[in-house]
Amino acid sequence: YSSYLGLAMKFTNHSQQNPTSFLLTGIPGLETSHFWIAFPFCSMYALAVLGNMAVLLVVHLEPALHQPMYMFLCMLSTIDLVLCTSTVPKLLAVFWANAAEIAFGACAAQMFFIHGFSAVESGVLLTMAFDRYLAICRPLHYGSLLSPESVRKLGAAAVLRGLGLMTPLTCLLARLNYCSRVVAHSYCEHMAVVKLACGGTQPNNIYGITAATLVVGTDSICIAVSYGLILRAVLSLSSKEARAKTFGTCGSHLGVILLFYTPGLFSFYTQRFGQHVPHHVHILLADLYLVVPPMLNPIIYGMKTKQLRDGVFRLLKQSPEDLNKIRK
Repeated sequence: YSSYLGLAMKFTNHSQQNPTSFLLTGIPGLETSHFWIAFPFCSMYALAVLGNMAVLLVVHLEPALHQPMYMFLCMLSTIDLVLCTSTVPKLLAVFWANAAEIAFGACAAQMFFIHGFSAVESGVLLTMAFDRYLAICRPLHYGSLLSPESVRKLGAAAVLRGLGLMTPLTCLLARLNYCSRVVAHSYCEHMAVVKLACGGTQPNNIYGITAATLVVGTDSICIAVSYGLILRAVLSLSSKEARAKTFGTCGSHLGVILLFYTPGLFSFYTQRFGQHVPHHVHILLADLYLVVPPMLNPIIYGMKTKQLRDGVFRLLKQSPEDLNKIRK
């Protein structure tokens, strides 16, 4: 711990316009508990990787699941794997090995993956809401409007929009003069790095909050409208069984949406306006935001979606020889 403080003092006392590295502090105020805090994070990360890999494998091996809904779910699982893998291994290195130093390029890359793929995930959640709207409110046009080609185009649009909006956010870091290299965070979050600059951060602040508000605001409004129309259509169904089945299918998606947006918005606006929120509480929630949703998303869909749940059970019953035959 004393060597950690010495390294922090060395980095703080040497300003450099283009720093070669930063120092991640982990969770400020809870440094003595880092070793034990790492265990639940490691467990959640392992579950996230296993769960999302299982979703990808089941959808790949089950021809009956080669439908738009499950294609979008595969996109979501891939994004979740990118988000948690871009942060948790380094976070565990900080907590367990005190490997706090991160190169400037690696820090910028981590920031790009976190913010870029968070924006991509928001876009994918919007396309999933559109998918549910078409399936429930426009079932006769579902197949023609959501062809495999349309699914690919919607996925590509979500990727291009998310990464395109967040690329300038990362590039703006290079223009700043840094007075400190100690990032009071467990990973390279945009505002946590920008706060280290001596001045001239207004373009970063304006672009960051504008891009995030544009993405979240537009997507959340469209998702709310989609589910408002879905709710109206479901309530008009005469069959209780049909209403229950529809609510079950949409309930899993709504749970994933709330799980993604609620902690994400809290962390984003707390970094800018939440001066009265204890710093360790904010950082801990920001860390959990990048590992809890990826861990729970496969569980939520696995519990609520019968076809996926049955696919997992069939996969578990297959022998290695049967799996090789399916792949061929």
